[in-house]
Amino acid sequence: MKNVRGTEALLLSLLEEGVDTIFGYPGGTIIPIYDELYNDNYKSKFNHILVRHEQGAVHAAEGYARATGKVGVCFATSGPGATNMVTGIADAMLDSTPLVCITAQVTLDKLGTDFFQEADMISITIPVTKWSYQITKSGEIASIIAKAFYIARAGRPGPVLISFTKNAQVEFADFAYSFHKPVELLERSKKNNVKDSLIDKVKEMINLSEKPLLIVGQGVILSGAEKEVVELAVRGNIPIASTLMGLSAVPSFHPLFAGNVGMHGNLAPNMMTQSSDLIIAVGMRFSDRVTGDVSKYAPNAKIIHIDIDKAELNKVVKADLPVLGDARVILEQLIGGVEYKDRTEWMNFAKEKWELENSSVINRLLEARDGPISMAQVVDEIAKAGEGEAVIVTDVGQNQMFSARYSKFKKTRSMITSGGLGTMGYGLPAAMGAKLGVPERQVVAILGDGGFQMSVQELGTIMQSQIGVKIVVLNNSFLGMVRQWQELFFDRRYSFTSMLNPDFLKIAEAYKIPAKRVVKHGELKEAIKEMYACDGPYFLEVISDSEENVFPMVPSGASLDDIIY
Repeated sequence: MKNVRGTEALLLSLLEEGVDTIFGYPGGTIIPIYDELYNDNYKSKFNHILVRHEQGAVHAAEGYARATGKVGVCFATSGPGATNMVTGIADAMLDSTPLVCITAQVTLDKLGTDFFQEADMISITIPVTKWSYQITKSGEIASIIAKAFYIARAGRPGPVLISFTKNAQVEFADFAYSFHKPVELLERSKKNNVKDSLIDKVKEMINLSEKPLLIVGQGVILSGAEKEVVELAVRGNIPIASTLMGLSAVPSFHPLFAGNVGMHGNLAPNMMTQSSDLIIAVGMRFSDRVTGDVSKYAPNAKIIHIDIDKAELNKVVKADLPVLGDARVILEQLIGGVEYKDRTEWMNFAKEKWELENSSVINRLLEARDGPISMAQVVDEIAKAGEGEAVIVTDVGQNQMFSARYSKFKKTRSMITSGGLGTMGYGLPAAMGAKLGVPERQVVAILGDGGFQMSVQELGTIMQSQIGVKIVVLNNSFLGMVRQWQELFFDRRYSFTSMLNPDFLKIAEAYKIPAKRVVKHGELKEAIKEMYACDGPYFLEVISDSEENVFPMVPSGASLDDIIY
């Protein structure tokens, strides 16, 4: 035990938790922490990334967490610095991303006086965090940081916010660190092993099924159950579909992988959902983007729902057999009792739907050469050049849906996107964080022109920290997804969705990032090859079809049977 200042207690605590990368932006109230970071003994131990906006710090921490499986860490000062983080924190909450967000606060004696740059971050963030806490004395720093990291990781992961009064930063106190081990851990570990009788019932339902469909969500990735879910599918000869957030949990090239479910998912798994007699949902929450009209969802199927969050069971879709627990533990218990079945007829159903989608949508888009470049063609070329090895990070909108549909993945944790909140501006900073987390992998940010401009300032972070992320902007001079809805459901009334954009190449060049613009089909393949070959960051703008739509599409509130393709 030693006597240290609060700022040092914080940094020592972060080191104990294995933190080596921090995303942040300094300000008056957090200066003492940044002053401690300046000392040689800490400067060499932390890679602090100076972002250009506090929301970018949270998204970068999210990208880092999603790519590595570690807890992302970010800093911000009090007042506007802290409130700028709220959108990112809400995004992390909905997408179950483990973060510890540390914000400064005015001194204890000034709380509640409307002091300069005071904002009540605890009240603001309670609805969008797993836990929010305000440290007011240096003696509690070690125990609170330990608890914060435990809560961020435990069960269904998520963000934690710690508000740090300035007096607690500068006061001295005795420091000794111990990891948080609550009494509830014993009870939780007992619950991890589901009762044999329940597991036997799951096995029985699977073995009796003629048309089962295994739907994987991000919970499979979070629990590290990728191997187990594939083994279960192979053992039972069961086709697998993925939610948006579950993409890359199962290799895209696996013969049992049927595609993506949901609003812009593939025809085969959506139609299989409607024809299935058993849905085995693992680590997914039956989002409205997956189910469409819940009353008409999977009308012929019994539903087994496996999830670690009790609140998700029977919340949206009533399960015939809800199973509470960790996905990997449950799948390990299941695998041995699942029987192999010949499902030729069921697989042929999927094949027929894939052939229909290929002929009516995919091949038409990928083979067209007589008009503007399709976003599908860009993503397809990126996938081919990357050979399924790259981490794909997207923004939100058409770029996101085309990326989900046409990217290919060999490895887990390779698709990083904003799912629940759908945050425009997410893609660029999240890609920075992902690249810093897995520097050995190619990381490609696929962005729309709208979302890119919501975080364009982070090019400064890329320049200063030399982050080798590849940036692809699909420029259609529209807020594409909103425009698509206006075309289909609002009689082409394009109200404020047309965008007059600046010269993006000049902006990239101003940040000393190599840049190229592609307008013609014949230029695309070589430009992507050049992008991948570049040692360091690269900016590629592709002028794409201004009125291209993403199909198939299930209209909002419609049944999966009403899919447009």
